[in-house]
Amino acid sequence: MKQVSSVFWISLVIAVIFVIWGAIIPENLISTMSATQSFFMKSFGWFYQLSATFFLVFALFLIFSRYGKIKLGKEEDKPEFSRPTWFAMLFSAGMGIGLLFFGVSEPISHFANPPIGEGGTSQAAKNALQFTYLHWGFHAWAIYAIVALALAYYKFRKGYPGLVSATLIPILGDKAKGPIGKIIDIVAVIATLFGVAASLGLGAAQINGGLSYLTGIPNNFTIQFTIVAIVTVLFLISAATGIKRGIKYLSNANLGLALILFVVFIFLAPTVFVLDLFTTTLGGYVQNLAYMGLRLAPFNEENATWLQSWTIFYWAWWIAWAPFVGTFIARVSRGRTIREFITAVLIIPTLVCAFWFAIFGGTGIYMEYNLGLDVSGQALETALFFVYEQLPFSIILVVVTLLLILTFFITSADSATFVLGMQTTYGSIDPPNIVKIIMGLVLSASAVVLMFTGGLQGFQSAIIISAFPLGVVLLFTSYALVKAFSADLKESRQEQGQREKMTGRIRATLRRSRVKPKENS
Repeated sequence: MKQVSSVFWISLVIAVIFVIWGAIIPENLISTMSATQSFFMKSFGWFYQLSATFFLVFALFLIFSRYGKIKLGKEEDKPEFSRPTWFAMLFSAGMGIGLLFFGVSEPISHFANPPIGEGGTSQAAKNALQFTYLHWGFHAWAIYAIVALALAYYKFRKGYPGLVSATLIPILGDKAKGPIGKIIDIVAVIATLFGVAASLGLGAAQINGGLSYLTGIPNNFTIQFTIVAIVTVLFLISAATGIKRGIKYLSNANLGLALILFVVFIFLAPTVFVLDLFTTTLGGYVQNLAYMGLRLAPFNEENATWLQSWTIFYWAWWIAWAPFVGTFIARVSRGRTIREFITAVLIIPTLVCAFWFAIFGGTGIYMEYNLGLDVSGQALETALFFVYEQLPFSIILVVVTLLLILTFFITSADSATFVLGMQTTYGSIDPPNIVKIIMGLVLSASAVVLMFTGGLQGFQSAIIISAFPLGVVLLFTSYALVKAFSADLKESRQEQGQREKMTGRIRATLRRSRVKPKENS
């Protein structure tokens, strides 16, 4: 344990206090978190909206700016992983469980209870998918991209430790290594704990829903607790094998299972309908991106509540996840240029997510709009299985989905233990197994407490509260990046100028040496 920093001990104490609080007096924890969440939602909804939009604009600026040619590493560094493997790893860590949990349930929920207009109409169907794309699209991946970019740049090009506090060195200087830096890293660790715990809780709830569909077992906290306990053992075993074995193999397995499920579902779904719906809603999403991304409802309490429950919650969730996903993506992205990195992280997952929701969510909408089935009346964790029930080979679909949720569950938790270990051991890219095990246990315990005390509402409260201070830190990180990039290019120009001068001198010397002296007459 000599490698651990004070961030580990302080974060551990905070997390343990939270777990004990929820176990002993859950009612008090629920009321306190609900009141705090309400305050942040009503007072700072504008902050989350503007921050998410800023990160997207900043990411686009970097793609087209002169900084795009800077490499995340030394000039001679080459990418460690192939592009298919790289994409599988970042995608599995990024949003795996959420795509399955919300694939049907979010679009159908927006269809029945839309943010704009009347529910159950054709326009509500289009709006449902456009807002789902908003929540899982460019804004989300821009947040991840900026954090991952900062961590990779400072780690691999500048040799700084892979810590969130290190991304502020251009602003804070040596203070980033002192108490201020420690506070920043603690904020990042706590936000990561709550953000990932939410995903683990959703995964446990959906596994329970699928098993209930298959076997009829109860859908309750006891079963979900058992699922978390079993999966905890599995992901701790995976975490002990290291990033190049456990996470890499599981990420590729995730991608393979997801592709199988996706391809099979396309053929079973109303294919022409969902493809037409995807095309028109993708265009609407791009066309209305600025409006939807900045939309608030100061004159309509009902619409404001919807925005707080969905859009603001998602922005907070992605910010809370950013140190986790950002650290992991940075770890596997060495050797790529800024332009290549941001373009890939921003565009490819957004299109995949949009297509996924169009196929799964569009099928749910089709069943309710055209066939009259009550898809929107199902619980969030069972809506997907209700849709399966209406299709051929439903049992096979359920089994494949449960396996995919399980592997996503393990990969996300495995990746999170690596990131938490890295953030609490001075940025070590190979944190000790004991640190990962302790952080994994705390992560699972936090998920259990949140499930026990409030379910999805408890997850929302924890995420929104922890994401606010981290969002402020990430804004300063963006400013620090511009300073660092400008200094980097200035240094490169100076080095190039010196090389050109040296080359000129060498050429002049060579020319003089070739001139023969005149013979005496």
